[in-house]
Amino acid sequence: MTTKVLVAYGTTNGSTAQIAEAVAEVLRKEGLTAEALPAGSVARVEPYDAVVVGGGLYAGRWHKDARRFLRRHRRDLADRPLWLFSSGPLDPSASERDIPPVPGLKRAMTRFDVNGHVTFGGCLQEGAKGWVARMIVKNGKGGDYRDFAQIEDWARTVADELVTKG
Repeated sequence: MTTKVLVAYGTTNGSTAQIAEAVAEVLRKEGLTAEALPAGSVARVEPYDAVVVGGGLYAGRWHKDARRFLRRHRRDLADRPLWLFSSGPLDPSASERDIPPVPGLKRAMTRFDVNGHVTFGGCLQEGAKGWVARMIVKNGKGGDYRDFAQIEDWARTVADELVTKG
């Protein structure tokens, strides 16, 4: 039986969606069936054997669509292996050290008995939505700090855990 994995994500400007797509691609290369979908568009998680949820970080909070996804599907998520990722620091810190989850996400991790969490660097570039985001870019604090080698390595560990335990 092939393990089917949902990679759901909450994003505003598309950076977290690109990370989710990269995670799903690695899972597929490792022999799993995986699809990345916006968290707000997922009606049911029953068709999936495992779930990865990612959210962009905004002002110290996980993206609202990712938070709502966890609440909306809490019963079904309790019965599946679950991994979480965050994206957000607009500096190289996420590639240099392990960044703990934000407080609200840390509580959710305990509630859901999450298999793992990682924080990846974020990306905020010209044309970003939202006044604050535009001001960050205008003041020269934006950029792309995603490390796709790190993202792919993490996705491979998720795949290894699913194949080994599956």
